[in-house]
Amino acid sequence: MPNRFEGRGNLGADPVLKYVDVAEGEKRAVCGLWVYFDRPVRDGEEWKDQGGFWMNVAYWGKRGELAGKLLAKGCRVFVVGTLVQDTWADKDTGEEKSRLVLEAESVDLDMMRIGSVKFVEKRGE
Repeated sequence: MPNRFEGRGNLGADPVLKYVDVAEGEKRAVCGLWVYFDRPVRDGEEWKDQGGFWMNVAYWGKRGELAGKLLAKGCRVFVVGTLVQDTWADKDTGEEKSRLVLEAESVDLDMMRIGSVKFVEKRGE
């Protein structure tokens, strides 16, 4: 797979769980994640960030639904997926716009640096 991506990062916002129509009468879950993928370098006993980037992540199906219910802003995740170009027409101008989206195959809590993981209790669920 030529555009396979693997990265570690932190959720910059709570996941957004939606259900979209995929066929008549059939809906599919998609979890939208906003992740900052960093480039950490170990400096003695500390980790230092050498800069990184933000990316939208789409995680489909039952696993995406579960991720939307369990993850929260600040969680450190390890994501594996494929880069896909998402295109659409601007509602106001009709101009075509695009962005890269990471379609996740898996999203796991990153246990490599367990000290950075925040466990958040979600109330009301």
